[in-house]
Amino acid sequence: MTSMSRTLTFAAATGLLTALAATGTAAATPRGGGGGCVSSVPYTAGQDGYDTYRIPATVRTGAGTLLAFAEGRHSGAGDTGNIDVVLRRSADGGCTWSPLTVVSSGDGDTRGNPAPVVDPRTGRIVLLTSYNSGAVTEAQIMRGEVTPEQSRRVFVQTSRDDGRHFTAPRDITDQVKPPGWRWYATGPGHAIALRHGPHAGRLVVPANHSAAPPAGSPDSGQEARYYGAHALYSDDGGRSWRLGFVDDTYDGTENANESSVAELPDGRLYFSSRDQNGTSPGNRLDSYSSDGAETLDRPFAVQPTLDDVPVVQGSVLQLTGRSAPLLFSGPSVPTARQSMALWRSTTAGADFVRASTLSTRRAAYSDLVQLGASRVGILYETGDRGPYESIEFRRLPVSELLGPDRP
Repeated sequence: MTSMSRTLTFAAATGLLTALAATGTAAATPRGGGGGCVSSVPYTAGQDGYDTYRIPATVRTGAGTLLAFAEGRHSGAGDTGNIDVVLRRSADGGCTWSPLTVVSSGDGDTRGNPAPVVDPRTGRIVLLTSYNSGAVTEAQIMRGEVTPEQSRRVFVQTSRDDGRHFTAPRDITDQVKPPGWRWYATGPGHAIALRHGPHAGRLVVPANHSAAPPAGSPDSGQEARYYGAHALYSDDGGRSWRLGFVDDTYDGTENANESSVAELPDGRLYFSSRDQNGTSPGNRLDSYSSDGAETLDRPFAVQPTLDDVPVVQGSVLQLTGRSAPLLFSGPSVPTARQSMALWRSTTAGADFVRASTLSTRRAAYSDLVQLGASRVGILYETGDRGPYESIEFRRLPVSELLGPDRP
């Protein structure tokens, strides 16, 4: 924000972004002394017929177009009810955005948890989302109080025209959700296409689930203990899907939930997960896979160098280039969803150091995307009074993330 502060205070810049977003095509705060922009606001609460926008996910297509997905929540900020998956496109690196389009309509039900990825073989955008009846809650699903038709299901859509149009959602639940599972959520955040090794081209989607309590355990009031992470993958560009590794410890110590994934330069996959009410100290868990997400090298364990992150979704991104770092994004106040920050790791995720704090505003979910060799983007929830007032897109020079640590 250094260059912008020469002409605008932070509060004034925020007000300008909100006003520009209200015009229908979200515009950006200019970057002093150079081309491009610093940030833009593709989604603002209360606009385009939605009460709240949540759960951002972003990818850059083969044509260089940025796709910013989100959940458009009609009736409020809650996680259930009438929720659509919506999209805005940017042809200028996230400075301005196209009008909003609906990719998957809830029609009274809940569609969300967008997990997009670009298939490297065809250039198609492949989008996975999750569904449940708008009349039920996550807690009801986890307690097994709903019918299979009301419960969580998994869908896939594709676009052949750079995200302008998507196919109708196709149900793949039977391929990736075992009968005993209750809750199920894709991502949220971008999925990946593998670049290295025998599984190059494979599409990998991080996800999470819950299972019924073990035999003999009381069924009610135990929802939080039984979360687990898993992955699903496709070797044919998203036409068919298989279930990969499954974290099925369910012991309440580490509850892996809402995972993100990055492919390291050596071909291993790094998984970073939210610890949902686990008893271990710390709120972030991680693990690795050396076989393209089919199995884990070790169980999920606490990542202590991300102790500043509260219980919330986070994003990981492996930058391209020689000796490039692994990035992580998330809020940086352990007890609140506030102060979005980026961390970097030069040890393949063994440890992280703070690289940049974007602001001290309220902030929650985020997704990272590489914009080229010299720039990174982050799409994240933020606001002044609460973290769900808008979804902002910030552009950052990679050089700023490689400099001295700035806690």
